[in-house]
Amino acid sequence: MTQEQETTTPIDPQALKRAWNDRDGKKPSWHVHLVVAAKTDLGRVRENNEDKFDFLEPWNPSVLARKGRVYAVADGMGGHSAGQVAAELALNGFIGAYYDDESSDVEPSMARAVRAANAFIVDSARSNAGRQGMGATLTAVVVKECEIFVAQVGDSRCYLLRDGQLRQLTEDHSWVAEQVRSGAMSLEQAEQSPFRNVITRSMGGAPEVEPDLSAYSLDRGDRFLLCSDGLSGMVPASEIALILAAESPSVAAWELVNRANHWGGRDNITAMVLHVDEIVPWSVEEAPEEHSTQPVDDGRYVTEVLSSTDLARAHGEVPAPPNSVPPAEPRADKPKSLLGSILRRP
Repeated sequence: MTQEQETTTPIDPQALKRAWNDRDGKKPSWHVHLVVAAKTDLGRVRENNEDKFDFLEPWNPSVLARKGRVYAVADGMGGHSAGQVAAELALNGFIGAYYDDESSDVEPSMARAVRAANAFIVDSARSNAGRQGMGATLTAVVVKECEIFVAQVGDSRCYLLRDGQLRQLTEDHSWVAEQVRSGAMSLEQAEQSPFRNVITRSMGGAPEVEPDLSAYSLDRGDRFLLCSDGLSGMVPASEIALILAAESPSVAAWELVNRANHWGGRDNITAMVLHVDEIVPWSVEEAPEEHSTQPVDDGRYVTEVLSSTDLARAHGEVPAPPNSVPPAEPRADKPKSLLGSILRRP
């Protein structure tokens, strides 16, 4: 195996499966039915697509109870093929390290996974002259029980559409965004600034990186958008909200990319849409039915949840349904998990 192959495939699926089989039988209290769709596109100017998206949806109840499901978008930088490699390393490194982490406490586990993926990118750049200076953004979410956890590095974004209102959950790590937050620059000036593509934090940009972390309670009907700046920098927020509200997740992902191209397509474009269809009690005796994940032309992958509401009925007492919460208010309490280790290497 060549050095490049070794440094672009950090996930070992068989090792993960072996570790997942060593479990304690813990099951989630709740199951979130998600409909997920994503599309990535070259745009109208770039010769290479350095954007990538990925996700991992374990079916093992113990893994779901401890770690949940991961969805992420990365935007690579570095020119030629280096940006593509950096984005792949960011996604594979983060997902692999997150599930390999033994803690069931999501936010610290996400932070360690970000640091591990960052170190992997830095080491790869040092060992290969053609990859020096490469980096990537990373916007990753974990859906566990009735919550969604967000990790942010760079200027890709996570949005929440709830009750018709669109809110940006992440802050851009960019020079112009910092100027806007400090009051030194208006949004209009930032959009026209020649420095709008200068980011101040990235995966691989420094030996150490710390992500922004946040957590939110989920509500039925919530719709999340993870996207690269090739979308958010081209399509107005008002238009994003209209498309997210009016279309199915797969059509919304497709249409958002089309609109970014319509407005110029100056960069690679990626959109991942997560729709919370239902939040139901986990059955004591049943695991959720299988998802259908099918490739669609032009880089889009659609995950349709096929399980029905029959799953909602547990035998015996179950916790009361989760209450609705105000739009996108961060979770205040962060109780320590009492669960033990999830992944023990054989």
